[in-house]
Amino acid sequence: MSRQDRIAEAIRQEVSLIIHDKLKDPRLGFVTIIRVEITNDLRLAKVFYSVLGKEEDHKKTKQALDSALGYLRSLVAKRLNLRLATELLFMEDRSTEFSVRIEEVLREIKEKNEPEKNS
Repeated sequence: MSRQDRIAEAIRQEVSLIIHDKLKDPRLGFVTIIRVEITNDLRLAKVFYSVLGKEEDHKKTKQALDSALGYLRSLVAKRLNLRLATELLFMEDRSTEFSVRIEEVLREIKEKNEPEKNS
C-alpha cells in the first residue's frame, strides 16, 4: 500500500468519525463514507459518500457537509498531522442505491416467473 493510499484511508476513517461524533447538524442524514481518492500531491481529496433516504435527505446532507467543510478539513489535518490541510471535495456515490434497486427488480422478476414454473 502506497503512502497515498494510506493517507486516503486515514482521511476516510477520520472524516467518518468526525461526521458521526462531532457534527450535530440536523440536516445530516445517515451518511456512510465509502472511499477517498487523493491526488498525488495530497492537496485534494475526493470524499465519496452515500446517504440512505429520500431525495430531500440527499440534498440536506450535501448542504450540511458543504457547510462543515472548513471544520472537517482543519480537524482532519490536525488529527493526521498533515503539513498542508488537504482540500476536501464531497461527492455523492449512488452506486449502493442502484445495486439495491437492481436487487429489487431481479427479485420481482424471479417472483413473477416462479408461479409459471409450478403450473
